[in-house]
Amino acid sequence: MKKPLYYLFTKSVGAYVNLLSYVFPDKATQLAYTLFSEPRDGRLTRAKLPKILQETTPETFEHNGTDIQTYTWKGNDTVILLVHGWESNASRWKKMLPYLKKSGSTIIAIDAPAHGLSSGKEFNIPQYAKSIDFIVQKFKPQYLIGHSLGGKTCLYYQSVYQNTSIEKMVILGSPSDFKIILNNYVAMLSLNSKISKGLEAHYLQHFNLKLEKFSAKEFASEIKIKGLIAHDTDDTVVLFEEGKKIASAWKDSIFIETNGLGHSMHDDKLYKKVIRFLFETE
Repeated sequence: MKKPLYYLFTKSVGAYVNLLSYVFPDKATQLAYTLFSEPRDGRLTRAKLPKILQETTPETFEHNGTDIQTYTWKGNDTVILLVHGWESNASRWKKMLPYLKKSGSTIIAIDAPAHGLSSGKEFNIPQYAKSIDFIVQKFKPQYLIGHSLGGKTCLYYQSVYQNTSIEKMVILGSPSDFKIILNNYVAMLSLNSKISKGLEAHYLQHFNLKLEKFSAKEFASEIKIKGLIAHDTDDTVVLFEEGKKIASAWKDSIFIETNGLGHSMHDDKLYKKVIRFLFETE
């Protein structure tokens, strides 16, 4: 959608939600949450699976009434779990995979809820973390690698679940403060204060989360394992300062500043540093 049309669309949707808030405030808040939490991209079909995923052993697991899709590149007993971000899927790891494969490890990529071939319509971090925990319990990975909101979910997961099988984590281009993301959404649609406050109340009621505490910086402060955090100065999706916030709270972590990679973080030099971090000998 072209920018002028997208602008008109978002403002029109926001105007409708605002109007609805004066008549049916609960319905308006639910609609605003639905629009915020339902991805519009990142789905896959089995008939048109990306080539990189056709090389795998795909498995679908049923857990709590939902389907979790994984893809496995089989290797040795060392297991790496890859966790993608918002409106993406397991194929986003295509450029990193050659470096991971050289280690001989077994590599597993997961599709988030409502992404790829996993089921559902809604995406939220606590739900994603439950899917990750199910896969971690099954495959016992030593390493987690997450990009963007996938990285933040990894931090949330390890801070809450404190899984002892995880030895190291790599976090690429991940946001810290959830309130910034939500405020950007509110601003994009020009939503009124009723909706803004309603969304905050929704997270507190349904997830027992205060937004100021729902921060990757807070999660990182609870993590005891080693971490590598990389963020690009030219990231226009998640500001560079967000990565620095996470690094400031994670005691046993390395921070890598990159330039010119944007939000995707695809880079040969960076991938080589990730491999050295994961497989370096003490």
